[in-house]
Amino acid sequence: MTPRLALVGDRSPAVRAHVRVPALLAALRDRHGIDLDAYWIPTEEATASRLDGFDGIWLLPGSPYRSEAGALHAVRCARIGGVPLLATCAGFQHALLEYARAVCGLTGVAHGENTPDADDLLIEPLACALRGHEAPVVFTAGSLAQRATGVERSTERYQCGYGLNPRHLPTLVAHGLRFTGHDPQGQVRVAELPGHPFFLATLFQPELAGDGDEPHPMVRAFAAAVAGRQGSPVR
Repeated sequence: MTPRLALVGDRSPAVRAHVRVPALLAALRDRHGIDLDAYWIPTEEATASRLDGFDGIWLLPGSPYRSEAGALHAVRCARIGGVPLLATCAGFQHALLEYARAVCGLTGVAHGENTPDADDLLIEPLACALRGHEAPVVFTAGSLAQRATGVERSTERYQCGYGLNPRHLPTLVAHGLRFTGHDPQGQVRVAELPGHPFFLATLFQPELAGDGDEPHPMVRAFAAAVAGRQGSPVR
């Protein structure tokens, strides 16, 4: 059976990452021999029954999502079910939000783009927005991020204005989340979950690497993880 990949996001021609996905999937098939049967799933349809049977979940950029609950459920399905997850840009933000609420007990934290007037923001506006920027990222040696890229430092593309409130960083770390990519000033850019088959979240957008004809190394590593897992239901 061809591995099944859920592309979770509110597909739009205005989101450059979404436009690039078909070419990236074609390159994975034609250049790297990884054929994935991909289905777009809008966030409001990202329920347990809809995600059941997928071998990987890619939570794509494009915030604000039409359904915060759907985006969080996609992360939970991957985290609990041991399903490979790649969560990029807004996906990174919602992966942290799901983990903070469900694992760390921070049930009252919020995303500043979704609920800007909330009392406790886990995801807050960046001091310097990164929309349209390229910037260095330093990966922790031996981490999934570093192994996937094969380098300890790279330049990545961003299209975001929100990031982690550093006040909550110690709690996330204490509960097992590992931050393995930082900018030169030490701000978090990559998160992963040790012990999970493949759980990688990036604030940058690997979809925007290069000219769009060759998948970013993280995308290739994710696709390989999806191809290696078939037939297990997502719960």
